[in-house]
Amino acid sequence: MIVILVILNDANERSHDMGRTAEIIVIGGGMAGMGAGARLAAQADVLVLERESQPAYHSTGRSAAMFIENYGGPVIRQLTCASRAPLEERNEHWPEPVLGPRGVMYLAMAGQEAALDELINGSDGSIEPITADEACSKIPALKRDKVVRGGFEAGAEDMDVNEILMGFRRLLRAEGGEITCNADVNKLERRDGAWQVTTVAGDTYSAPIVVNATGAWVDQIAEKAGLEPIGFKPCRRSVAIVPTPPGLDITAWPTSAEMDEHFYFKPEGGKLLISPADETLVEPHDAYADDMAIAEGIEAFSHLVDIEVTRVEHTWGGLRTFSPDRSHVIGFDPRTEGFFWFAGQGGYGIQSAHGGAMLVAGLIHNNEVPAALSTLGLQRQAVAPDRFLA
Repeated sequence: MIVILVILNDANERSHDMGRTAEIIVIGGGMAGMGAGARLAAQADVLVLERESQPAYHSTGRSAAMFIENYGGPVIRQLTCASRAPLEERNEHWPEPVLGPRGVMYLAMAGQEAALDELINGSDGSIEPITADEACSKIPALKRDKVVRGGFEAGAEDMDVNEILMGFRRLLRAEGGEITCNADVNKLERRDGAWQVTTVAGDTYSAPIVVNATGAWVDQIAEKAGLEPIGFKPCRRSVAIVPTPPGLDITAWPTSAEMDEHFYFKPEGGKLLISPADETLVEPHDAYADDMAIAEGIEAFSHLVDIEVTRVEHTWGGLRTFSPDRSHVIGFDPRTEGFFWFAGQGGYGIQSAHGGAMLVAGLIHNNEVPAALSTLGLQRQAVAPDRFLA
């Protein structure tokens, strides 16, 4: 599990700053909101409002994300590809590496060969077809009689989610941006050319532009601004940590998944992380693991891997929120002034965070898609909220 610890004792990270005015208010202090705030702060006075006592409490703080360029639809892949260079760059905001070698292995059992071929053929050569014997050489505990063949994506990497978030936080602070926690938004009202934002505690803030980056709560925030929701779907994902048998070295194992996505597993701190890859529609909430889904995931894992799972050491749940077409929604809402959506990251929000934040800043500051994304073929209409609005 990724643990996010944010120390809120800096002058520009405050529990309350009632009456604060800014040029842009970003609602939501997870990876999306922190990234957007950091990129926007280079050209504007930015305030990030976070409902919890610290940023990244929900989806970001519970992510076991990897950087996988072939994961997701076309827009997600474009945003992810644009994120690679910033993730690989070292500077004062990201002084330590945030990517690490891992690789992803896709495993086809009987009847799943066509799905594997489709994935490999659509990868532009980044996924290499491998035999069942080659798959078992990478993970010797695989049951050879269960695996037909596989694919291997060597360029997929582990991600240090906490360090990526902290880098955005450092950049936001360096550009003069502020974070206010314990700021649960209760109402947004457009008045005198600005959004008046009122929290549950009665604190008020004001800015001409608000960015809705609240993850599972994005539709609720829209309704508080007087807008009909788009129809985002928060879905729960469950994760378990199980011990490995004594003497078994799994350090170099790739992350592995079978093609029907009944489960995936990866090394995590000398133990195994197993997820049933569940996607259960839920209301926005403080997510927890589904014990039945965990049991089903472990059963599927045991069917393919010759490791007896005798106990579960830890479980947790997170929310992955999808738009109606399962792609990002990034842009101004045409039904009102100054209301900007940065939503629908689904399970791709960490790997695409830099690209998404660049796009937010480009659209708000320059009214254009940045060159780093336009050269990849990303077009404004592909992410615009207009596509869901009559």
